[in-house]
Amino acid sequence: MASVTPRKNKNGDIISYSIRVFRGYDKSGKKIKPYTTTYRPERGMSVRLVKKELERRCVQFEEKCRLGYVLDNRQRFSDYAEYVIGLKSSHGTKHLTVERYREMLERINEHIGFMRLADIRPQHLNNFYDELRKSGTRKSAPAADPKRCFLSACEESGLLKKEIAEKAGISYSTFYSAARGKRVSLSTADAISAVLGERTEKLFSIIRDTRPLSEKTIKEHHTLISIILGQAEMEMLIPYNPAAKIVNRPRCCGDHKANYFEPSQLERIRDCLSGEPIKWRVIVNLLIVTGCRRGEIMGLEWSDIDIDSRKLFIRNSLLYSKQYGVYRDSAKTSSSLREMMIPEETAELIAEYKKYWDALKGSSSNWNEYIDIADGSGTFRREKADFLFVKTGKKLGYPMHPDSVTEYLRRFSKKKDLPHINPHAFRHTLASILCLNGIDMTTISKWLGHKNVSTTMNIYEHILDEGKERVTRCISSVLLGNSEK
Repeated sequence: MASVTPRKNKNGDIISYSIRVFRGYDKSGKKIKPYTTTYRPERGMSVRLVKKELERRCVQFEEKCRLGYVLDNRQRFSDYAEYVIGLKSSHGTKHLTVERYREMLERINEHIGFMRLADIRPQHLNNFYDELRKSGTRKSAPAADPKRCFLSACEESGLLKKEIAEKAGISYSTFYSAARGKRVSLSTADAISAVLGERTEKLFSIIRDTRPLSEKTIKEHHTLISIILGQAEMEMLIPYNPAAKIVNRPRCCGDHKANYFEPSQLERIRDCLSGEPIKWRVIVNLLIVTGCRRGEIMGLEWSDIDIDSRKLFIRNSLLYSKQYGVYRDSAKTSSSLREMMIPEETAELIAEYKKYWDALKGSSSNWNEYIDIADGSGTFRREKADFLFVKTGKKLGYPMHPDSVTEYLRRFSKKKDLPHINPHAFRHTLASILCLNGIDMTTISKWLGHKNVSTTMNIYEHILDEGKERVTRCISSVLLGNSEK
């Protein structure tokens, strides 16, 4: 039963009641601090009404204690969020996902981090999402575009370009980018301007991103909040998940389609690749014929390829994080672990590249026979260099940064006057071609490494729409006997 203790002011008048529920004893036999809540009667209430309401509050509070809804009524959202993310990390959530969670939490905690879990209501979340839709909510650092007078100021300083870079504490390549009129960070612009003795605003145009967050990003914030509060609901810290009670939830625009190339465009891309270095020819060729994710291709080692039998094994993925740098993680899902057959032309190209790779390894004094690379948990391991696609210079033998593929394709498409190319477009292209040539969705899903066929169906819904004409022709021919169609 709940016990009640009246609290009085200096005049002896009862102003509130302390309601306590016994919690038992710990292992050492010490009495555990009881569950406690406070009831303050409204002014003007009669003694009879106060007594009746107090009895109701006692029964209600005791029931909540029995169900476990008041285990930690004072816990703040920010503290509990750290606990949940730690829980996710220890139970196998990918490092990049955890890193993204922490990045979003900075913005979330500014709005509701100080609130107690039990005090958060759906309207608090609605207000937060409305704030995210306002201009100026992005946290991207300001950038700077060099003005026409920038080069003149460099010449008037009497300093060599390398001297300006050294005094500014930046690399020469960064200064060279600014000298070519390329955008640099505001901190770089400030450092260069200080060396030249000019105000940053005089030499550079300051660019600040004042756009509101996209609806997709707002939805990601909502999903994280829902995960955290959902865990609190499961642990019976709150009676319900406020994020699940929101009517107008953030939603992504439904008109986004996966980008892919037409066969004619793909043929032109292949033609333009003929004069490129063999390393890039192999990378792009593998992207085209396998439809693998960028990280899966960049994470390939020679032990993953059997050239003679034309087999390729997807076991790992190469990723990048601010904390670990370039690291190797397990495949995205268990379904991503797969064996693939590659065309004979691709196998021949890889065999040619193997000769180039062996020659590079044997002739260069910079080759690192052993490399140190982190795994998904951040543990660095020393192992023999075996990656297909490696860095140059002092880090020869180490795996390339996965972003280097995206940057190469951007420059390649611009140089060859091709449509914009990103690595994932080849994945969508392969799926489209397979589907429109009669390969069933289950086979396509397994080839792409999707966990569920529904994932494939949702991403490539537009392909099914394009296949409606084929369905109509089939109906006309088989059911209506129109052989011409």
